[in-house]
Amino acid sequence: MANTSDLPKVINSTLTEVHSKSSESIKAVAIYEIVKGVGAMLGAGALWIWHSDFEKWLANAHDSWQGYFGGLLAPQVESAVQIAQNASQNWTLFLLFIVFYISLRFIEAYGLWQDKTWAYWFSVIGYGVFIPVEIYYFIVSPFDWFKLGILLLNIIIVIVVYRSMKKKGLL
Repeated sequence: MANTSDLPKVINSTLTEVHSKSSESIKAVAIYEIVKGVGAMLGAGALWIWHSDFEKWLANAHDSWQGYFGGLLAPQVESAVQIAQNASQNWTLFLLFIVFYISLRFIEAYGLWQDKTWAYWFSVIGYGVFIPVEIYYFIVSPFDWFKLGILLLNIIIVIVVYRSMKKKGLL
């Protein structure tokens, strides 16, 4: 039979175990946010470096992609090309937007990593608000594995963050 003086230790270790499991999944979401922020920084940096020869660079990158990968992710590549062409017309506005986006990614990652309540709400609302839009475009557009993957990833993130919020008593 367990000693009653050991009860607080048992409860404490159980709570720590539950928290660490939740914490690992939340930290995975935080790492995903960091990856998105770093990817945006690298993309913005590449565009900034080559913006003087941007149209030529963009045409070469597009042709290289088609040469190596054919039609793989063609809608996404076309969309990225269109966004990049629009961005090239107003570098200042583009840079402000990308700095804002990168800042949001890193702030959210920090908040999740530090187990901040506001970051949980930010994540679940930030990802949840786009799920209906993604479902709509998934239904009305031709089938695309990339869109399906993003949709599923966002749903998983909302579920992970929601469950963590529930465990923490935030809901």
